Amino acid sequence: MKMNAYVAGVGMVPFGKHLDKTLKGLAGQAIQLALNDAGLDRTQLQAAWMGNAAAGVVTGQEMIRGEVVLRGMGIGKIPVVNVENACASSSTAFQQACAMVSAGYYDIVLVCGYEKLFHEDKARSLGAFSSAIDVEDPEGAMNVVKKLAEAAGEPFDVAGAGSSRSVFMDIYALMAKKHMKQYGSAVEHFAMIAAKNSFHGSLNERAQFRDVLTVEQVLGARSIVDPLTLPMCSPIGDGAAAVVVVSERKARQLGLRNPVRVAASALVSGWDFEQAGESVGALAAQQVYAASGIGPQDLSCVELHDASAPSELMAYEYLGLCAPGGGARLLESGATHLGGRLPVNASGGLLRKGHPIGASGCAQIVELTEQLQGRAGARQVDNARIGLAHNGGGAIGLDAAATVVTLLVRENFR
Repeated sequence: MKMNAYVAGVGMVPFGKHLDKTLKGLAGQAIQLALNDAGLDRTQLQAAWMGNAAAGVVTGQEMIRGEVVLRGMGIGKIPVVNVENACASSSTAFQQACAMVSAGYYDIVLVCGYEKLFHEDKARSLGAFSSAIDVEDPEGAMNVVKKLAEAAGEPFDVAGAGSSRSVFMDIYALMAKKHMKQYGSAVEHFAMIAAKNSFHGSLNERAQFRDVLTVEQVLGARSIVDPLTLPMCSPIGDGAAAVVVVSERKARQLGLRNPVRVAASALVSGWDFEQAGESVGALAAQQVYAASGIGPQDLSCVELHDASAPSELMAYEYLGLCAPGGGARLLESGATHLGGRLPVNASGGLLRKGHPIGASGCAQIVELTEQLQGRAGARQVDNARIGLAHNGGGAIGLDAAATVVTLLVRENFR
């Protein structure tokens, strides 16, 4: 979908373990940072889209999550849309908010993604992930894993899935094994991605993990499920990120410096595709490229959904950053490292920045906005002009249940 909306301000709290902070407190802090960045007052907001995935399971807050957060800040009266779409919750909220602004319904709106996943009862945290599949399937998540095992030609062995680890790690592991058999990628490539993103994350003051890992350290770390070691898996976390979106008219009135335009954004849900090479992510990418007239060759930087290290490698291919099967070669070339031709996950990605699922999509928009405006500090991408965000969520069949791809462009008003 072609868009014409602008990012006026962004805010984000450091991701991590915040047992001493409330969900309202985390979200409120990010929202205030975004309003300050935009130079706007909360009374100027005309509507809000609030993205959260797991509060019902983890904290018990259901139904009016966004209203509770905003009322705690003294914000009321305006329409509040609560968006829950697994790990793609706040990217979905952003896509929908931008569509409404582009259509002319609002001039100033808020988007916030927020989540608390850490809990003294670990079963609650794991339960949040286990619910992002079809729970009415008689075999539940195990059926998803079983289908993926069959597709990968692997034995069906899921000891510990959903109890000692997120069932999604089994899903990612089987996708990785299929890619290894089909294209020759190796566990060393996945370790290279984890090491790369650890270096990027070390430069990000808001990242959950800031230590730099070598490929050897990643390979030697504790195994989660073959072929994934701990640093190849995104961690759970608490956090919040917020974005103030405005119309072109309002952006000009405000005299935004280095305005960032939302050029296109697509939300695609899973389906039972049969053709090789089809996927939710590929379709979403194709739609934004077609709507914007921008292609993968035009991109300056990418923030993509590296819920596991193999996920990043596979995303290189279906986002069109390289040909199918070319992900390993693209990685080996150094192109996706800071200083390379197309840095990917300069923020540290989900692997190092962290993955408070409802906040991850908005956090990508925060990172790309700062990159395009030249204020990303030590991790700044040289001459960043066009950024792509890719955020997936849940699992249906053999793919994500929902995926959002968004293109942001640095503009100069005349």
